[in-house]
Amino acid sequence: MTNILRILQEQNLTKKELAIKAGISVSFLSDLTHDKANPSLRIIEAIAEALDTPLPVLLDTTDLSIEDLKKLTEGKYQQSLPDGYQRLCAVLNEYQAFQVKQWDATNRETINRRNKATKNKK
Repeated sequence: MTNILRILQEQNLTKKELAIKAGISVSFLSDLTHDKANPSLRIIEAIAEALDTPLPVLLDTTDLSIEDLKKLTEGKYQQSLPDGYQRLCAVLNEYQAFQVKQWDATNRETINRRNKATKNKK
């Protein structure tokens, strides 16, 4: 469940904070994020609710447009990225994938710095 880790990072939450909000143990959440656990739908729903994230967004990356995601989630879908950024799913050759991974790492660092600066101002 790499989406859980990504959303935790975007929301500046720890696994412990999420576990408390979702009513699950930290060890189970850790196992889940390392693909060592198989959660029930009820647990995934609790995690989605704790992250204030629509279930379809939590479960998978998608090729769906933001408009389609909003329709599927009855208007509750919210872009978790700052303006000017997009999350895409693509088929790439190895060289293209290497380039995209480099850009992704750089952008994630930039977004994390912005999030930390915003959090520290509060």
